[in-house]
Amino acid sequence: MTANGWLQFSIFCLILLATVRPVGIYLARVLEGERTWLDPVLRPFERLIYKLCGVNAKQEMNWREYAFAMLGFSAVSMLLTYGIERLQAHLPWNPQGLANVGPDLAWNTAASFTTNTNWQSYVPEATMSYLTEMAGLAIHNFYSAAVGIVVAIALIRGIKRTTSGTIGNFWVDMTRTLLYVLAPASIIYALLLVAQGVPQNFHAYTTAHTLEQSSQIQTIGQGPVASQEAIKMLGTNGGGFFNANSAHPFENPTPLSNLFQILSIFIIPAGLTYTLGRMTGSPGHGWAVLAAMFVLFAAGFTTVYWAESHPHLLIHGAAQTGSATAPGGNMEGKEVRNGITESALFATITTDASCGAVNTMHDSLTPLGGMVVLTNIMLGEVVFGGVGSGLYGILIMVVLSVFIAGLMVGRTPEYLGKKIESYDVKMSMLYVLIFPLIILSLTAAFVLSPTIGLSSLANQGPHGLTEILYAFTSGAGNNGSAFAGLNANTWWYNVALGWDMLFGRLFMMIPVLALAGNLAQKKSVPPSPGTFPVNTALFTVLLIGVIIILGALTFFPALSLGPILEHLVLKAGQVF
Repeated sequence: MTANGWLQFSIFCLILLATVRPVGIYLARVLEGERTWLDPVLRPFERLIYKLCGVNAKQEMNWREYAFAMLGFSAVSMLLTYGIERLQAHLPWNPQGLANVGPDLAWNTAASFTTNTNWQSYVPEATMSYLTEMAGLAIHNFYSAAVGIVVAIALIRGIKRTTSGTIGNFWVDMTRTLLYVLAPASIIYALLLVAQGVPQNFHAYTTAHTLEQSSQIQTIGQGPVASQEAIKMLGTNGGGFFNANSAHPFENPTPLSNLFQILSIFIIPAGLTYTLGRMTGSPGHGWAVLAAMFVLFAAGFTTVYWAESHPHLLIHGAAQTGSATAPGGNMEGKEVRNGITESALFATITTDASCGAVNTMHDSLTPLGGMVVLTNIMLGEVVFGGVGSGLYGILIMVVLSVFIAGLMVGRTPEYLGKKIESYDVKMSMLYVLIFPLIILSLTAAFVLSPTIGLSSLANQGPHGLTEILYAFTSGAGNNGSAFAGLNANTWWYNVALGWDMLFGRLFMMIPVLALAGNLAQKKSVPPSPGTFPVNTALFTVLLIGVIIILGALTFFPALSLGPILEHLVLKAGQVF
């Protein structure tokens, strides 16, 4: 841990915080249908889309209609992606002549990209054609990100509105999010990446003779990389064009592109906290929610940075070179050009923000560093989280926090003028409990099966347990990162992880929309002396405490068992 490393972290945080207000204001204006600076150009296209699709932009939906539209859209788009994968050998833009994707892998990938998970059980440059990457995967990067944002906005509307039976129109929200937010931002971002050296072409892969032996041939992949990289990061998708993801120099060639990438993962989730405050008329509450996210993020980064700045316990005392920022640290799996600081920052951010795009393999982290990234996902990715999903996840925690605060003073809890009652708490707890039920059940089933579960492990013992647990946690948490010591490209893992991702995304959105619909129907009550203030530092502390306690209660046995056992085993090896 060095002054230079902390300086890099501080600069990143300052830039991020400077973007919160302008991004939040713009998102609020777009999703509330207000005029923006893009209206003269995009409003005619928006009207044309509604006309072609038969959408009545003035007709709103109740929460059930909103949920049905979201589920139907996700299902149809998933089937289209599955079809493209299965037929890619017969479709254009396949200069490498890649074969059709197998049925179990196609199912896993279609479910993965539909749910904003982007888990990849394959080598992308050797499996997916250019058409599949663009029309199947990159398009889903837009769709899944937009779905997360509009569900969060629907919940904010539920908090904001009084005696209303509707929470918006799914098709209008999706159209405006794609047209006014994700598409223009991705175009600008992709051009910046091209300027940094990221490829954007339709050429066949290049073959070259190596310098070591002229008879040896190296195949150099390329293609429409920048366009997918931009929405992959902005939409907190993950799912790289290359197997090494953002560690590949064609995806992330310069220090400036690295800054763009780590910043773009957080920029929309952080901005949505200001959108919350602006739309509900309580800016202080938005800042309080942001503060809770930021404190947990800073704690996670500090722990990972500390753990990775020390040599791995297996090679304690051995000299490590190659890092100017942290000499002697754990450089396994890290990029020398970025050093431990940025690798630790990237690892923390990608597990915080539902993004599988990493520049360090989590399997190479120290046991305690790996425990932090696993913990971030198990907490529900409420530390900024994926676009939209991070906000509605932490708002569930907000509802539970004000409920607990109300119990402390013996009165009906209130949240921004709405009484929090039995139904609201039931929907919030359903959201909280679905997550560990999916993860722990699937993990137990595969750990107890030597044939279908344990045979895929590269490591046995505590670390093997963590690899399986991390896979299903990452899938249900729509994160998509991996410990990389598990061969998940088997029939059983592909199918199980596909359902894991779908349940963890879509089943958890339903109680969120049900909560939004119930809150929207309620009358607003004026605050009283007994109302717990939700725009104070005290509320931020309470919210952090509730998040940690619920995480511990639902996940504690699995949360730390593998990493801590591994840490103790390695420490014992040092002693004996």
